[in-house]
Amino acid sequence: MSIFQRDHYTSEATQFIESLKAKNPQLEKSQRDGRALLWDKHVNTEIQQDIQAGRVAQKPYVYQTNA
Repeated sequence: MSIFQRDHYTSEATQFIESLKAKNPQLEKSQRDGRALLWDKHVNTEIQQDIQAGRVAQKPYVYQTNA
């Protein structure tokens, strides 16, 4: 047992989240669905390589004109 571990201690934040999940059982599923909608995307590596190959190096100061 760790010297830093407290026996049977749960913080107020943890208690709040647990009670929220107990009141709304489908909350976790809806969170996963929302994450999948926005973040969990399949990346096409071939297209990604084409994008990287087509990049043009930027000048150190972009507003400098070629004088």
